[in-house]
Amino acid sequence: MNSAKTEIRTDGAPAPAWSFSQGVRKGPILQVSGQGPQDPATGEYLFRGDVKAQTTRTLENVKAIIEAGGGTIEDVVMFRVYLTTREHFAAMNEAYAEFIAANIGADSVKPCRTTVFVELPQEPMLVEIDAQAVVG
Repeated sequence: MNSAKTEIRTDGAPAPAWSFSQGVRKGPILQVSGQGPQDPATGEYLFRGDVKAQTTRTLENVKAIIEAGGGTIEDVVMFRVYLTTREHFAAMNEAYAEFIAANIGADSVKPCRTTVFVELPQEPMLVEIDAQAVVG
């Protein structure tokens, strides 16, 4: 098993704004940094005020990094979701459920998930999501 730590980088997700990697893989473990609802090409925050659309865009950014690291959503063991307010939970959960249904088999084990309510680093962000996968 390869134990080297490898940076995962893709144009399919926004470039990291600060001093961190989009993702890191060490052996079969792939960790994705928190992603937000940004356009991968421009870095612009999308869907202001619409947490459902922001959740879908954020999950697509996470997916792009997982795929760049050699994995799929099937390989995800944990998602962590950060929301700015409890009132957004139902809409986020609806988008999340749709994404999971579209990206894993009907008989597959769903990933674990934690959801917390926090302040996020950029004002337009209503949601941030990170993930950990075990690939291969």
